[in-house]
Amino acid sequence: MSTLVRDRAPIHTSPVAARAPRKRLSRRALLLGGAGVVWLVGFLFLHGTATLTLPASELTDLHRSLNQFNAWVAANRADNPVFQYVFTPLRAAVDAVANLFIGIFAASSTGLRLPEIGWLGTVALLSWIAFAVGNARVALLTAAAFVFFGLQGLFVEASYTFALVLTAVLFTLAIGIPLGVLAGVYGRVAKVITPVLDFMQTLPTFVYLAPLALIFLIGPASAVIATVIYAAPPVIRLTAHGIRCIPENTREASDSLGTTGLQRLLTLQLPLARRTIVMGINQSTMAALSMVTIAALIAAPGLGQVVVRALQSLDVGTAVNAGLSIVLLAIVLDRVTTAASRRAEPGASRKRRISRRTRYILLAATLLVALVMVQLSRTMLWAAAFPKDLNIGPAIVSGVSSASEWLQTNLFLFTVSFREAVTTGILNPFQSLLTETPFYLLVAVIVIAAFALGGWKLSAVTASCLALIIYLGLWSDAMVTLAGTLVATAVVIVLGVIFGVAMGRSNKVDQIMRPMLDAGQTMPAFVYLVPFLGLFGATRFTAIIAGIIYAAPVAIKITADGIAAISPTVMEAAVSSGSTPWQVITKVQLPMARQSLALAANQGLIYVLAMVVVGALVGAGGLGYDVVAGFVQSSLFGKGLAAGLAIVFLGILLDRMTQAAAANPVRKVPSAKSTTH
Repeated sequence: MSTLVRDRAPIHTSPVAARAPRKRLSRRALLLGGAGVVWLVGFLFLHGTATLTLPASELTDLHRSLNQFNAWVAANRADNPVFQYVFTPLRAAVDAVANLFIGIFAASSTGLRLPEIGWLGTVALLSWIAFAVGNARVALLTAAAFVFFGLQGLFVEASYTFALVLTAVLFTLAIGIPLGVLAGVYGRVAKVITPVLDFMQTLPTFVYLAPLALIFLIGPASAVIATVIYAAPPVIRLTAHGIRCIPENTREASDSLGTTGLQRLLTLQLPLARRTIVMGINQSTMAALSMVTIAALIAAPGLGQVVVRALQSLDVGTAVNAGLSIVLLAIVLDRVTTAASRRAEPGASRKRRISRRTRYILLAATLLVALVMVQLSRTMLWAAAFPKDLNIGPAIVSGVSSASEWLQTNLFLFTVSFREAVTTGILNPFQSLLTETPFYLLVAVIVIAAFALGGWKLSAVTASCLALIIYLGLWSDAMVTLAGTLVATAVVIVLGVIFGVAMGRSNKVDQIMRPMLDAGQTMPAFVYLVPFLGLFGATRFTAIIAGIIYAAPVAIKITADGIAAISPTVMEAAVSSGSTPWQVITKVQLPMARQSLALAANQGLIYVLAMVVVGALVGAGGLGYDVVAGFVQSSLFGKGLAAGLAIVFLGILLDRMTQAAAANPVRKVPSAKSTTH
């Protein structure tokens, strides 16, 4: 490696190296460059033709057929055996569990919108649970957060959201942990479910809603089922990973004692994998909260409905008030499950400041206090319903609305000028390049790019996805979504490189930024729309900016880990050979972390796509608008369902292409420099 580093030095180039032949371009670079040239030349001469544009109010025959299918399902739901014996009982079972928790924590069936155990009992019981699975600090955080929900005037809404999250997490664990155990024990099971999990995690959250609403109707049951599907992959993956990663010598020692497979699983693998499994529960819980809020589009009660109504009416104050509650609930769930994972670490009991006996005594005493508060809530009105005199929600809404108006008035020149400059200078031209290029030319260009990245197999998958998008009749809308996604992803990659390199090169920067990035990843997608709605108004630019902020943390962290993983020996050799910090970054670290950069681009792109689609609520347009319109107008249901499928195929296409770039980085052609000493 020393010869590679010596070539980066600004002086002392050997005569032999000076006569080295120029590097040849790789086949990938030639194909990508050729495809770009063909695209630009074709656009110059053929733009505006064969664009497959479909006006917002028009439907294709496929969309009408899907509308007819929706009507057929509604008419035959009561008589069809599949609904009678499969879907309807499943919906009833999920509804029963969801309504149980809703009645306990949010609003009982009496019609008074009071929880069965009252607001004080809810705060006390949830705080005790947080103490039991975590520690005293997270218990105090839980109590403070739920009291603050009451002060915001959103206690019932926050409790609805919590009840749905709890229901979804319980179903997720009941399904996910057994599947994860099977995948960890049996390799064949892992091979079967891994592609399914990849597919589930590629889909944006919007995609789950329309088909589930068609099958299970709108309401809590559909929201919970959609959330289970979305939240299951993390706990399945991490459970399987924890079981597979048991040290081989430990497993051999267990086998030598004559243990059976079931005994080994119960006494060795599951106990040692406990911390990893709890981490999976943490990830699934955060995914569940994100999905439950978005499921407000299919009538899931709670904070999500408050945010959706506020976004649709451009009420920034109400959106911020509800968004703050969502953030606080996310923080509480994250801290409680994180504390539980730390308690599950091997040797954690030896680090505790109090003995196990003392802890059991404290748990019993605090449980008694919680039960007293529950009983008090069932007998005293002030403990059953949160006092209205303490409601500061209107003040928060008014203050935020005033601040938003002040910002829009006084920062008008900056915000509007910046928005219009980016929109007219970058977004509009790029979107026109995609939407006005003949579809057959753009298909050819994308397929060639896929072949350059991953060969014939990837190009066949890409061609199939593009053909299906065309068949769905939403080619132009898909290109609008693709334009916003690619522009936002480019910015995310730049941010990932800048901040990721800084974190990878400096432990101090990493310690400062990582907690902020972790906090950013705990917030549901809805929350990111709110502040930018107040700054930039309801435009696609708002959705793109929100998508950038939403996706940047994951790209930055992956890039930082890739930079930090470079061998210290290589870094020392680069510095000792006289390379400047800029040369070390551009000539050593970034090239060696190329695979991490490609992975960061892959994950950033998937996050951006999810957010740009959600941005339809603030005027983003494209496929997201079609999906939302399908929820609102029954006549557009078929088009909305087709748009959801188009998002699936677009996501698969982008995911596979960026995965191929990450798996097959460009290799440099050896030159005479690498053979000189």
